Amino acid sequence: MQVRTVKPEDYSQIDELIRAAFTNTEHGYGQESELVNKIRTSDEYVDGLELVVTQDKAILGYGLLSEVHIKNKDQSFTGLVLAPLAVRVEFQKKGVGRLLMEELEKRATKLNYRFISILGHPSYYPKFNYVPASEYNVWPPFNVPDEAFMIKPLFKGALDGISGTVRYSKAFD
Repeated sequence: MQVRTVKPEDYSQIDELIRAAFTNTEHGYGQESELVNKIRTSDEYVDGLELVVTQDKAILGYGLLSEVHIKNKDQSFTGLVLAPLAVRVEFQKKGVGRLLMEELEKRATKLNYRFISILGHPSYYPKFNYVPASEYNVWPPFNVPDEAFMIKPLFKGALDGISGTVRYSKAFD
């Protein structure tokens, strides 16, 4: 398996993968593919943070990080949000998601981002050291279970003195 940056010729295969992966979840498909298309054309899109895992030219997994901000009344701090992470159903629980997470985090760290925020399954992301964002006084802009809204600082002290509400790009509206 290889991890690489997405190319435009991957888009249709990624669309199929996202639809299939999310259709089989407890929450079902929720327009994740349309979200990806909006993020790609937004100012918050970051080159090099849209990745696929491939094997024999087939795309097995997909992950996208885009910029978000933690805002309070005085300040704004830029970080990233993972949305979405998708793995072909037949390749789930085989390390594809882990490969994507590790490479996305490595690239985000190289680009000096402070954190990655995730709204996701509370039993999956803690294995990558994501914790409820509330532990850092960081809050979602909408009502979600505390354990599903997570964050990970990308370096020691990355979230020191930072608190506020995560603000997503207009692509998420």
